[in-house]
Amino acid sequence: MEFKKYKAIFFDWDGTAVLSRKAPVDDIIPPMTKLLEKGVKLAIISGTTYENIAFGRLHELIPAEARKNLYLGLGRGVYNDGYNEKGELVHLQDNTPDVATKLKIDAVCFELHKILFEKYGYASDIVFTRPNYCKIDIMVGSDRGEQLFLQSNEIDAVNADLKRHGYDGGLRGLCDLAAELGAKNGLTLKATTDAKYIEVGATTKSDNVDFLLTEVMKPAGIELADCCFWGDEYTYLGEGITGSDYQMVTELTKGGDFFDCAPAPMKLPEGVVGCGGGIKTFENFLRAQGEM
Repeated sequence: MEFKKYKAIFFDWDGTAVLSRKAPVDDIIPPMTKLLEKGVKLAIISGTTYENIAFGRLHELIPAEARKNLYLGLGRGVYNDGYNEKGELVHLQDNTPDVATKLKIDAVCFELHKILFEKYGYASDIVFTRPNYCKIDIMVGSDRGEQLFLQSNEIDAVNADLKRHGYDGGLRGLCDLAAELGAKNGLTLKATTDAKYIEVGATTKSDNVDFLLTEVMKPAGIELADCCFWGDEYTYLGEGITGSDYQMVTELTKGGDFFDCAPAPMKLPEGVVGCGGGIKTFENFLRAQGEM
């Protein structure tokens, strides 16, 4: 597949740039560095935090002069970071909710957990420790190990398990229910899923992408046509529900160039190009861009 030359590349980390958070980053850092040194802006868009990107050593692996072209949209919309001329990490935006709001988000997730358990006998676990959202594990018996991204058999497995317990709404129904419970608590919440987890909060990757596009790229003279967006979880997870990387498709980015490198892409939304090949495809793309 041939690609045009881009001035800015937005990309997911887990499953797109690296196989897992504990996998070596030796292959991806050199092509990233070459592009950054040539003035191409790179934006890592991930639901995780800085400590889980290249073992928290990204600033050590890329030369200070090159880091000024590197940006991070992390934590499901909560953090937008960059580097100054000295290569020091700077926080451009922090969307951390106050304690009262976070507790309301936690209460919404507990209510969803309670409904599943009381009404359907369906057990789930809750992770409360994210700064701006809460996540409900609805596949508690499934351990992804270090490969934290969507596995090809998980969508059918979780929907079948929900149905066996008498819940017919599937993943879409759970996301809608979380939003409804949020509204009852006076909150506008966005629920997303990667099949194993339902993540509930006020922000998503959409907020990261829109901020960086508006506040970083456009002031630098970089338009949407100069940007591309890479991920491995754009796929449909069910009727009307897409994977987490589709959150990069917003009103501001709609019509841009979107690429999915999942090894075996499932049904993709219109406008997303399936490239296959996993992390090697994305790495090769970066290398090719560095030669342009």
